[in-house]
Amino acid sequence: MIAEQITFYNNQLPEEVKLVAVSKTKPVEDLMEAYNAGQRIFGENKIQEMAEKWEQMPKDIEWHMIGHVQTNKVKYMAPFVSLIHAVDSLKLLKEINKHGKNNERIISCLLQIKIASEDSKFGLSQEDAKKILTSEIFNELTHVKVVGLMGMATFTDDQSQITSEFKTLKNCFDTFKKEHSNIKELSMGMSGDYQLAIKEGSTMVRIGSAIFGARNYNK
Repeated sequence: MIAEQITFYNNQLPEEVKLVAVSKTKPVEDLMEAYNAGQRIFGENKIQEMAEKWEQMPKDIEWHMIGHVQTNKVKYMAPFVSLIHAVDSLKLLKEINKHGKNNERIISCLLQIKIASEDSKFGLSQEDAKKILTSEIFNELTHVKVVGLMGMATFTDDQSQITSEFKTLKNCFDTFKKEHSNIKELSMGMSGDYQLAIKEGSTMVRIGSAIFGARNYNK
């Protein structure tokens, strides 16, 4: 089942769009089934769970931290994380830079832009993101690299609203891309809306339950 879904999505997605298999709450056996089907990018939303899986699994995996990041947990993923999706403050970038330096690594990040109408979603305004990218403090961070943007649409069945929010993020991405040469990735789209996201220019989709089945939060 998992292997079939990995094959399905990899066949369906355009070549330039990366599949992040969102494996949070899932056991290593499930991840290994996806790995054996050719999947190499896994997304987790809890740093300690991701670190435990990293220790047990092959080292050619790209681990993406897709959840909200607490600054006091950054040290646990700094030795290995490939991309941190949901960076929403300069304070967090400074913390990631500190631990990147300690591990002699440059850690890639995406700035999370708030496009959803829900208050529960984290993220920066376009103005605040611009302030970060043009600040002197940011330019002095030598062990962190902002390589793109990330956003989550409102959880709704209204396709036109989702499309509008994705368009807003793509316009922001296009603007920043012109001004900052490192910005290349646009992480938007999940199991329910990834097709709309790809249509609007996503380069990276985060798909979990459609690959691994319903999540087990009782463990």
